[in-house]
Amino acid sequence: MVRPDPAGAGLTTGALARRLGVSPTTLRSWDRRYGIGPAVRGEGRHRRWTPQDVAVLEAMCRLTSAGVPPAEAARTARSGSEVPEAVVAPDMTLPEAGRARSHAGGTLPLGDVRQECRGLARAAVRLDAPAVEQQLASAIRDHGLIVAWQEVMVPTLHAVGRKWASSGDRYVEVEHLLSWHVSSALRRHTRPLSAQATGPAPGPMLLACVPGEQHSLPLEALNAGLCERGLPTRMFGGAVPAEALSAAVTRIGPAAVVLWAQTRSAASVPLAQHIAGAQWGVRGARARTAVMLGGPGWLGRSGKGMLRPTGLRDALDQLSGLYAESPPGEPQ
Repeated sequence: MVRPDPAGAGLTTGALARRLGVSPTTLRSWDRRYGIGPAVRGEGRHRRWTPQDVAVLEAMCRLTSAGVPPAEAARTARSGSEVPEAVVAPDMTLPEAGRARSHAGGTLPLGDVRQECRGLARAAVRLDAPAVEQQLASAIRDHGLIVAWQEVMVPTLHAVGRKWASSGDRYVEVEHLLSWHVSSALRRHTRPLSAQATGPAPGPMLLACVPGEQHSLPLEALNAGLCERGLPTRMFGGAVPAEALSAAVTRIGPAAVVLWAQTRSAASVPLAQHIAGAQWGVRGARARTAVMLGGPGWLGRSGKGMLRPTGLRDALDQLSGLYAESPPGEPQ
């Protein structure tokens, strides 16, 4: 329970904004647009928020974080009624076409997306880290890793990126916060190395961004998915130098190497060909690795004989099949 200040006049707008993790501008906007304002106004029309006002705003924050459009959230919060279960956790047993989606406008240009994207975007714009973390965990728990990544995380990340690109330096803090929490959620979902499959089998999957490429979140999602399937991985992350990548391939003899390139300028076909041609093992039983090219940077680039997945599920299926079909010790 939020207590009023010692003077008994209630909280100031700045103090309440800090408690709720929203900006003072947001509180003033909600007051002006939806009538969720303070019961007490001090001298000079300064807002003072009572515990009852705070309870309404806490409900407003919970509803908008769940993806409810602000106008509808305001009506529900003011009425004091319970949040319908279907709003907080839509029925995921429905087929894809029947799943709840939101078309309501929001701060970010999301388009026709899952309701969870709306809530995640609003929480990110408010820099509400606890809400972002909770929603990401719920998305993975309720939908599974693949759907959570493709239909919740990626659309929201893209929307933040577009807003940043069109607004100069604004919203960069939103993108950084959201990216960090997405990475954290994916890593929490990744099984520890000690729990991964061991025993006689081809080498692990090596995941790396090409030199000059820092966008490692898609690889983190793939790493989590492979670990979920019990397949061993070696995650190298962003901007791996070519020499280091080649050295790692010959040292660990991976079953496959996934090279991620977000931009065309970073995608190097000669590097991919060099990795595909690398050999290791004793004379007469030399082995090679399969190479998977991931990311939009490879579009239109030649990659003969290399794996080209269409998405996360396809990448997981291709790599799982490759791993299962290679008998221990057989040259590739």
